[in-house]
Parts: sequence; C-alpha cells; structure tokens
Amino acid sequence: MKKILAIDAGGTKIIYAVINENGEFLTEVKKTFTPKKIDELTNLFKQIISEYENEIHIVSFATAGAVNLNNTRVESSTPNMPLGYNSLDFSLLSKKPVFVENDANCAAWAEYKTGAAIGDKNTIIITLGTGIGGGIIVDGKLLRGKSGRAGEIGSMKINSGRNRICTCSRKDCYESYASGTGLKKTAEEIALNSPSFNTSIYKNKNPEDITTYDIIDGLKSNDEYSKEVFEVWQNDLITGLIGLVNIFDPESIVISGGMGQFINTKLIEDKINSEIVVSPVKIKLAKSGNNAGMIGSAVLAVQKY
Repeated sequence: MKKILAIDAGGTKIIYAVINENGEFLTEVKKTFTPKKIDELTNLFKQIISEYENEIHIVSFATAGAVNLNNTRVESSTPNMPLGYNSLDFSLLSKKPVFVENDANCAAWAEYKTGAAIGDKNTIIITLGTGIGGGIIVDGKLLRGKSGRAGEIGSMKINSGRNRICTCSRKDCYESYASGTGLKKTAEEIALNSPSFNTSIYKNKNPEDITTYDIIDGLKSNDEYSKEVFEVWQNDLITGLIGLVNIFDPESIVISGGMGQFINTKLIEDKINSEIVVSPVKIKLAKSGNNAGMIGSAVLAVQKY
C-alpha cells in the first residue's frame, strides 16, 4: 500500500496529512499558516516533508496556479502566494518523488474517484467561492490541455457588454458574475437600479457595503430585493453551466465551495436540462469538503508514479 504525504498549499493556510492510494487518511490533518516570503515557505515545505519522509513513498501537492505538464512547478502568476512561488522547483524538496497539481484539478479528481461523481466517466467539478475554480474529467481522464492549463472555467466570457472587471483584470469573466464576489457586485448594481431596494430591509445600507451574507439572510427573511439579486446571480451561474454542458456533454456537474450550499440543485438541473442540446445532466453537491485537494493530489500522484 502506497503512502503519500499530501499537502494542500493555499494563500492563507497549508493543510497536510498522510493518505493511502485509495484516498484514505492514515494520519490526522494538520494545519499551519502560509508564510509571506518564498524562502520561508520553501523551508516550511521541507520541514513538513522531513517529518514523514522516511515513512512515505510520494509527496503530493495541491496548489493554486497552473501547473506544468511534468507536475514539477507552478508556471502562472499566483498573487495569493509569495512572490517567486512560480520559480520553485517542487521536485527538489524531497528525495522521494514529488507531484504537483492545480488544486481545482485535484478537487475534481477527488470527487471523481471517491466523492459525488463516482461512476461518472465525464464530469465537471466547479468550485464556487470568492472566485470560481474548475476541473474537467473526460472519458475518465483529467483534461489538462496542451500546457496543463485547461479547466480555467472562471475565465469564460459571459454577458459581453456589461463590463464587469474580473480579478484577472479582464472584463465579463464567468467568475465576475457567478462567484461570491459576483453575487456582491450584482447586489450593488441592483440596489442602485431596482425599485425593490427602496422597500428592502437593507434600504438604509450603502449598496457597496452589502455582502453575500446579507443577501442570503435576506432570502430567509423573504426580502424581495434579496430574492431579485439571488435570482439574477443564479441565472448567471446557469448561463455558464449550460455552455459547459453543451460543450462537454458530461454525466454530472459537481458543485463545491462555500456558495454551493445556497443553491437549489434540482431547480438548476431542471433549467439546464430544459435548454441544453445534449443529453440530460445531473447537478450534484461535492462530498469531499476541505480535504478534496489532498485526496485528489494523493490519488493522482500514485497514478503517475
């Protein structure tokens, strides 16, 4: 049985544990904060690895950013990680084989192998949080593209002409509408333009200060403004999903991330299936939770080595 030290490296925290080739945890999950400087982060990685190096077979990383086809380094700019992160050669961190993959791809593989998409040879996993991440499984294989950067779902163009600036500095990306950040922006725009805001429980609040949590709480209070905001946001979410389903014809789309808990999967599934030109799709909620990155990176690492 292969033992893998799986490390999920994020901009705020790093979590890690030893996992076997079936995605089962052999140790408790440990957590530490992510250093702000690259040399400190590199030393932290080496320290974590040294604790387990003699008892494991492989080290696996799930990380933000686009990873090269050799799974040895992050090639894209990752503003949430220390400056110089994309120059780090992960293969030099250990005497054991080291595997690196994008965290959204790892989460997708975890759901495909051990989570909500078990048995679905074609599936798309979308992470709805502050931004949008994604991973695509085609015929039982992770879609990586010519450079390893496939699956950048959040950067799809939708609603051309509305001119929202995305976190990538481009305009009208899917992420700028269907993410948590997109919900907040929709709330601000509707507050400035819709009569429903005048009778809302938030009518005395500055539109720029309305949060995603306000909108969710407003739904619970049957606030008409909050319902209008959420419906527009949900329709933007559905617009992108329809395009993805028509292109990839998957058995399922799995929704993960903090915003996933607020959606009505049956309603979204019905709307998508009423508009697509391919066979019906199932909309599911993810099962792997915060451990998805570690599980997926471990199972993918074993497959490669």
